[in-house]
Amino acid sequence: MANHQVPVGRRIASTCGWRAVFLPQLNRQSLSVYGSEIAVEKECVRQLQSGVWVIHPFSPIRSYYIMCMVAITFLNLIGIPMEIAFLDGYSGVGWEGFNVFSDTLFLMDVALNFRMGIISEDSEVAILDLKKIRVIYLKSWFIPDVIAAFPIGYILLIAELQSQSDTSTSPSKASRMVRILMFVRIISLVRLLRVSRLVRFFNEVEKVSNANLEYVQLFFRILSLFMMMFLLCHWNGCIQYFVPMLEEFPSDCWVRQEKLMNATIGEKYSFGVFRALSHMIQISYGSNESPTNEVELWVVMTSMLSGALMYTVLVANAAAIITNVDQAAKAYKNKMNHLDDYMTFLKLPNDLRLRIQNYYQARYGGRWFDERSFLMSVSSALREEILTVMCLSLLNNVPMFRNRDVNFMNTVLLQFQHEVFQEDDIIFQQNAPGDRMFFIEHGQVLVETESFPQELADGDYFGESCLMTKGKRMATVRALTTCQLFSLSSDRFQMVLQGFPEIRRDMEKFALQDKEDIFTSDMIYL
Repeated sequence: MANHQVPVGRRIASTCGWRAVFLPQLNRQSLSVYGSEIAVEKECVRQLQSGVWVIHPFSPIRSYYIMCMVAITFLNLIGIPMEIAFLDGYSGVGWEGFNVFSDTLFLMDVALNFRMGIISEDSEVAILDLKKIRVIYLKSWFIPDVIAAFPIGYILLIAELQSQSDTSTSPSKASRMVRILMFVRIISLVRLLRVSRLVRFFNEVEKVSNANLEYVQLFFRILSLFMMMFLLCHWNGCIQYFVPMLEEFPSDCWVRQEKLMNATIGEKYSFGVFRALSHMIQISYGSNESPTNEVELWVVMTSMLSGALMYTVLVANAAAIITNVDQAAKAYKNKMNHLDDYMTFLKLPNDLRLRIQNYYQARYGGRWFDERSFLMSVSSALREEILTVMCLSLLNNVPMFRNRDVNFMNTVLLQFQHEVFQEDDIIFQQNAPGDRMFFIEHGQVLVETESFPQELADGDYFGESCLMTKGKRMATVRALTTCQLFSLSSDRFQMVLQGFPEIRRDMEKFALQDKEDIFTSDMIYL
């Protein structure tokens, strides 16, 4: 059994000072990804040892930053069409200041993305290498982000200041500046590309959220769907008023017919959204008259088509949410229902029922799968590769397994059994017969001997003495947290050694030598 001093998870945060806000925080999401507090702490150490300033995807500052950017982006997507369609160049100092602030923030976001760690889709390890982050960002969202972050707010502010100075000097210059301002405002529609940022921010919030993962995924999927529907209706309502404004409000346009020329912005916006919704839901309420010109005809057709697409997306997403939320989670719930019926039939006490339910939650994580059936269904080569990825590092931590033949190691890995122990479970008692060795994948255990207690954590092992010679356990081992362990029984290991006689002789010598050093080494034989 390895001698391992378990570090305290909060020690790094207390010793790193202000840098701790850039390190991964301990929450349900990070525990789900890394498996234990020790693994999260090792991820903190890995980031600190990299020696470069990178914002970890699970860091506290990243979570707050994403929530702030979601709010700013949503306000932009609401305010930009309103400004172009209804404010008519009189947006005021407050809105101009918000535009400049937003443009500055999105430019900073582009720069920060070169320092943002990335959650890899095919690995549990966050990408913290600056070169890899730069390559991935440049190949994916860099160009759309640069276009969406183009500082049009600065251009509008400078142009409006110039327009105010030209109004007092030359009327012709003033009219020319008004046309330029209108053109710049139309060009500012490229800022609506920030909607892609909104979708990506929602995906990132879902990944780093400190909440029940299944319900968070469902909630954000529904929330993002309704927000996109709202933005579509909002943009359509703004377009309804913006098109007649570009035509300088012809006499037969709907704005003049509704007598809205001198109405407030709220009235204009309300009628625009009402007209858009009447087209999108295709009830024609409030739109009794046919379009009066070709431009209005195309606006109405586009509005009706967007409504049909909105219905299609809504129905498709609703069906997908209902039927494909999480098939594995549904299977798990069915198994738990059967388990509840069985425990009720046996009339088990409530505390035992709770422990059984907690065991299933720790073992399967709320998703049911038949691991043994899956491993048996794949080829032997794939099975060996899967077990190698999962367990080879654990096996290499044991001195007597280091630098062994690959075939021998693969054969040993095939004998591994996955076991889960809950907090305060006794894994084995002192003086009990020793029949298997344990490898700690995630969790912490306490070895209680007559001389001194010892804590073990991720990557450690215990009970190795029983592999070669069966005997009584020399200590009691208790789980301090929920533990994910792999066990190797002595009977299975002896069967493996029969096919490798040279390794068997070497193992026997190794075990004999260690037994002679039992009182002088730092090993504790269990």
